[in-house]
Amino acid sequence: MSDRWQEMTVFARVAECGSLSRAARELSLSQPSVSRIVSALEARLGTTLLLRTTRSVSLTEAGALYLERARRLLAEMEEAEQATRGLDSLHGVIRLAMPVMYGTRAIIPAVAPFLARHPDLRVEIVMSDTRQNLVTDGVDIAIRVGVGQLDNSNFGARRLALIERLVVAAPSYLRMHGSPADPVELAKHACIIQHGLFGRESWRFTHGQTVAAVDVSARLSINSAPGVLAAAVAGMGIALATRIMAGEELRSGQLTQLLEAWQLAPAEVHAIFPAGPKLSAKVRAIVDHLAEALSKP
Repeated sequence: MSDRWQEMTVFARVAECGSLSRAARELSLSQPSVSRIVSALEARLGTTLLLRTTRSVSLTEAGALYLERARRLLAEMEEAEQATRGLDSLHGVIRLAMPVMYGTRAIIPAVAPFLARHPDLRVEIVMSDTRQNLVTDGVDIAIRVGVGQLDNSNFGARRLALIERLVVAAPSYLRMHGSPADPVELAKHACIIQHGLFGRESWRFTHGQTVAAVDVSARLSINSAPGVLAAAVAGMGIALATRIMAGEELRSGQLTQLLEAWQLAPAEVHAIFPAGPKLSAKVRAIVDHLAEALSKP
């Protein structure tokens, strides 16, 4: 490849890996060669793109901007090559970010057959209920689960699924505190919320034409879905959950669904693309696969 394409490719992989040595291994280059290529790029551009320490590298503001543009150009080049080879020759790495619970119970099982069909592809999965910076963290696709509009219109997005939300509690909690007969009674109960996702302290229900918005008493606030689920199973209060999140616990009797006659707005699952709406062939292929897999009951 030309020197500039090589510089761009090497820089992007270092930024995505957060490590010179790891990028060198993946690119089948020596670490000194990778360091030299990045330094040559910085010298040509006249700016520092990466801050290096003995353990890791991080992007400067200029580096984040260059990475965003570089990923778009590299995606276009890859798309041209894949169009010639055909989708069966998909290769390379896809870096996929997702929330912990939904990722564990829905995304990872769906990825398995995709990888089986494309043996030259590798998927790096980053699991966190804290939303990453897609550009600086070098993420190809981020799976977002939430209610309402997306928070950044600068990214490309595709809705993959709608998932039912429901109210749950452990039988031990209900024996001690009783079961709410309608949403208004939730205000008298200890509730558990997941802050930063869809665990708002005002829960909105519908029943036919009737709407009920309840300001719940959130005695416990947790920043991860597994934590919310564990607290609910432990009898610490009433929680919002998705059907996928709490399905096993409902089937086993560890949790009970409440207020079944009332509906909550479903959670929306989106795939977000940091490079905008134009996708590389490998990213488009896995997004298409996930959209089909997640739409099935």
